[in-house]
Amino acid sequence: MQQDLATGNCLKIDCDTGISEGPPRKRKRKSAIVEDQSTSNKAIFGDRKFEGAGSTATMQQDLATANGSAAGSSHNSSTEMQQDVHANGNATEGEEKCGSYANGGPRTIHLDQTERDIVRLIGQHLKIVGLERSAELLMEESGCCLEHPSAIKFRTHVLSGDWVKADHDLQELHPLIEGKHNSIGEMRFLLLEQKYLEFLEEGRPLDALHVLRNELTPLQHNTPRVHQLSSYMMCANNEELYQRASWEGKGVKSRNKLMDRLQNFLPPTVMLPPRRLRSLLSQAVEMQTERCTCHDMAWETNIDNVSLLVDHCCSQEEFPMQPLQVLNEHCDEVWYCKFSPDGLKLATGSKDTSVIIWDVDPKAMCVKQRRTLDGHTYGVSFIAWHPDSKHLIVGGPEDCPDLWIWNIEEEKLRTKMSHSPEDSLTCAAFSQDGTRFVTGGVRGQFYLCDIDGTIHDTWDGVRVNGLFFKSDNRTVLAADTHHRIRSYAFDAPRGDQTIVQEQHAIMTFSVNSSERLALLNISQQGLHLWDLQDRCLVRRFQGVTQGNYTIYSTFGGIHESFVASGSEDNKVYIWHIKREEPLARLVGHTRTVNCVSWNPVYPALLASASDDGTVRLWGPKTIPQHATNSGN
Repeated sequence: MQQDLATGNCLKIDCDTGISEGPPRKRKRKSAIVEDQSTSNKAIFGDRKFEGAGSTATMQQDLATANGSAAGSSHNSSTEMQQDVHANGNATEGEEKCGSYANGGPRTIHLDQTERDIVRLIGQHLKIVGLERSAELLMEESGCCLEHPSAIKFRTHVLSGDWVKADHDLQELHPLIEGKHNSIGEMRFLLLEQKYLEFLEEGRPLDALHVLRNELTPLQHNTPRVHQLSSYMMCANNEELYQRASWEGKGVKSRNKLMDRLQNFLPPTVMLPPRRLRSLLSQAVEMQTERCTCHDMAWETNIDNVSLLVDHCCSQEEFPMQPLQVLNEHCDEVWYCKFSPDGLKLATGSKDTSVIIWDVDPKAMCVKQRRTLDGHTYGVSFIAWHPDSKHLIVGGPEDCPDLWIWNIEEEKLRTKMSHSPEDSLTCAAFSQDGTRFVTGGVRGQFYLCDIDGTIHDTWDGVRVNGLFFKSDNRTVLAADTHHRIRSYAFDAPRGDQTIVQEQHAIMTFSVNSSERLALLNISQQGLHLWDLQDRCLVRRFQGVTQGNYTIYSTFGGIHESFVASGSEDNKVYIWHIKREEPLARLVGHTRTVNCVSWNPVYPALLASASDDGTVRLWGPKTIPQHATNSGN
């Protein structure tokens, strides 16, 4: 027990461990008049408390300062100290105080538990970045203790490789580890494991064998690991040891990693978890990212690439909410629009029996008409792009039995597929390798074809109204008239199974690039998000009006963090994939919005097609001035 130089009373020692040497006492600050060397201890410190490492040195320093200045300032000291006592009052029981000298007198600072925790976190970080003196001064001035004295010794001995003393330190730490009876055994095992590996690296196999037989094995802990460690005795050289043990070798790096593992067993009142402040800040950045409604960065947002001085928030000005172009070239309802996989073309299909191909200028954020494809007798209700962005399939409504396969580069019809006048081919999807496609309709047709339209396989009795070809190039997802999405494997072994079951008709569906999530436009219900792997409904998006019209939705954004859909209330709706409430409602169309398409390569562009006969291009607010003009 240290003795207070001013009064002789016992000091209170608080290292945030709950350990104390008795309750604090009420004491009045004494006069700072120094009469002689023998009484100088009582004259200068009053009731100032010193807690934690370094307090004795500080007291000696203050004492020397006081002795050096006493002769010239003794007549003012008493008055100033009395004023300070009057201003700050006496310390009360249970209060935590910090003593600091400002304007010639001590100042009392009261810290609650949260403030003390913050001080300790800052002190730990200062030591990590190498500001040892600053950390010590902070602990001294605040009266806090960064780590328990036993923990400090333990860390020193571990980092220096003094395994005997480190093991002895564990006995001192044992009473401080409450409710963790197996922790000491695990910590001792980790220490001996490092000791064993270092002996092997140093070429001391007999010492390593002694550790293995007489220290590790008697612990009867983690026997499989002991057997694995014994196998390292056969390593031909250190390189093989490093590789087999996944170990960096003797030195600061491996011992710091060991210390990080050991700290996990110690309560934070004894030793803070490794890099705790950085961990808390990383969690804060992650939480702000999740709360950011427009967040969709091209890079991973983390503590290293954002500012900690302000909250993270992505601006809506870079989001596709601004009308860029209104395309009026169709002369009837526009039923479908789709960007090509390379993002450089846009295809729009209309009731007027034509498909228009548009070239996309991603810099100017506008499109320019390239070619009109005519002759689709029943109108154009869907378009499927080939993965090479050079071919596309065009189909019509329910009463259409034909498909058109166009070569966009050569601007000519490659083939017209017409199997039977009784067919209804209302949807299609290319395989990921582009060699095959599937097509079908609500009258029971379900065909597997090559790119020239030749039928290679059929699945009888399946009435489909939506298709998706998975990346394995053999499995097809099909929405049917029984409110289901089922998986069909055309290649051997053939098989089918239900993936999604809804209570109402599935009008359309789309799948994201990871093939994990699916967007379903449900009759009279709206837009649903399903997890295809877990086969569960994830989210019901709010706001959209969905009756019995065929409306297409889409995933979008750099990481497909958003979804968009048309609606029967003439608006385009956009949601963040994690939120049910819409992020934006895009107003401009005057009739039902049948389809939306998000550019897969240039996510700042969004297209929408409507019964009002127009296609609208949406983009960010900060765009080139000439890109805001309508039409071409």
